[in-house]
Amino acid sequence: MLIDFNSMDDLCIEGMNGGKGLMFSKMYNDDDCRIIWSRLEPGASIGKHLQKDSNDINFIVSGTGVAVCDGVEEHLVPGVCHVCPSGKEHSIMNTGVEDLVLFTVVQKLR
Repeated sequence: MLIDFNSMDDLCIEGMNGGKGLMFSKMYNDDDCRIIWSRLEPGASIGKHLQKDSNDINFIVSGTGVAVCDGVEEHLVPGVCHVCPSGKEHSIMNTGVEDLVLFTVVQKLR
């Protein structure tokens, strides 16, 4: 299966999960997972939320930021992966001067 994010339109989300600013996303979704290419503008954030029935795996493509997972702060730079397992809370903030680009796989649990 090929997922071509280049052929998808950006979905603009303001204040994702109660966060700040704009997030632009391209998303593939099926019964097993959600695969998302997204970017947060400088100063934007994804608000704190609980991963109820899924594991959230976020690979940092470019930019810099901070994730907070169950109160533990993690610095995000290109090449690192932030994982928030099911049952944990997390948030992600762009703390840099350029877009924070994430490749995210949300593994749905049954």
